[in-house]
Amino acid sequence: MTQNAMNQTYERFAMQILENYDSAPYPALIGMQSRGVFLAKRIQAAAKKASGMHLDFGVLDITFYRDDFRTKLKMPEVKVTDIPFDLYDRDIVLVDDVLFTGRTVRSAMSAILDYGRPRSIKFCCMVDRGHRELPIAPDFVGVVVPTKENEEVRVRVLEMDSEDAVDVVEMTSDGGEV
Repeated sequence: MTQNAMNQTYERFAMQILENYDSAPYPALIGMQSRGVFLAKRIQAAAKKASGMHLDFGVLDITFYRDDFRTKLKMPEVKVTDIPFDLYDRDIVLVDDVLFTGRTVRSAMSAILDYGRPRSIKFCCMVDRGHRELPIAPDFVGVVVPTKENEEVRVRVLEMDSEDAVDVVEMTSDGGEV
């Protein structure tokens, strides 16, 4: 995806979210660290531009909720969680860059439920690459990209990567790029 295609996708996400919730209170966006935060901010801005509606925004770190954080050799890098609104009886749209096995989304839902009991949780991602291990599907998806197990989807955002783009990269068995 190019920067232009990504911008169009943010606008489409905003419209789809607003259409699904046609009256107040509107859903809150929660961006998953790290790229999901930037995607959610852009969706928030697109919603404001399209309708004048301000969607509440939060940031979620799921490091200690992951089922693999204890098995990794290095120390996990813990980031900020900041949810400055009450989750009770709120509709939440959880935002991340790539949906793969579903384990990250499951971890995020567990984390959210530890902070409160929302009315609903919907999931929004820029790329669905398949290979699910859990029965999780996106409610809002930018693009579906069938991938091979040895491929990696990279969503790049200006704030972290100096450009906006989505690429599929073939990986070698030792973790390098082909």
